[in-house]
Amino acid sequence: MTATLDLLKTRRSVPPALLDEPGPDRAQLDTILTAAARVPDHGKLAPWRFIVIAGDARAKLGEVIAAAFAADNPDAGSERLAQERARLTHAPVAIAVVSRAGPHVKIPEWEQVLSAGAATMNLLIAANAVGFATSWLTEWFAYDRRVLDALGLAPTEKLAGFVHIGRAREVPSDRPRPALDEIVTYL
Repeated sequence: MTATLDLLKTRRSVPPALLDEPGPDRAQLDTILTAAARVPDHGKLAPWRFIVIAGDARAKLGEVIAAAFAADNPDAGSERLAQERARLTHAPVAIAVVSRAGPHVKIPEWEQVLSAGAATMNLLIAANAVGFATSWLTEWFAYDRRVLDALGLAPTEKLAGFVHIGRAREVPSDRPRPALDEIVTYL
């Protein structure tokens, strides 16, 4: 079996709270993002883009997340607001994957959305291959216009999710995976 198949068969998400420093450096990020961008892309539209959130940017965006949560939940206590503020500060790096899917004369929007999902999965696999642990999450704030505006998303763009990257402090036990006979049909 190849190293690639081993990685694909054993890949495991690690919650951001269990991801520690060091995160990927710029050269590693370039390698990871180059692999992430190498996905099926009918029409060469690049219907996705990446926003790297590292260093102080994690806490700054956390302030936006906490403010949005506080505006919608005026009774939220300081402990809960601190949790919201820390959403992107656990892992050393979070990468927002932005879907730019939209109407096109030849390329169905659904294919563009799938390409953004493939880019996100390639990002996970590439980061794991470089030696990092990852977690792909959306959470409520991935759909909140105030947070999307702070990230610089256009009104037509959507967030495919945040990929949190770091070194695993511990790896949780694996979850049950579907049996092939329950999900595969041969014709």
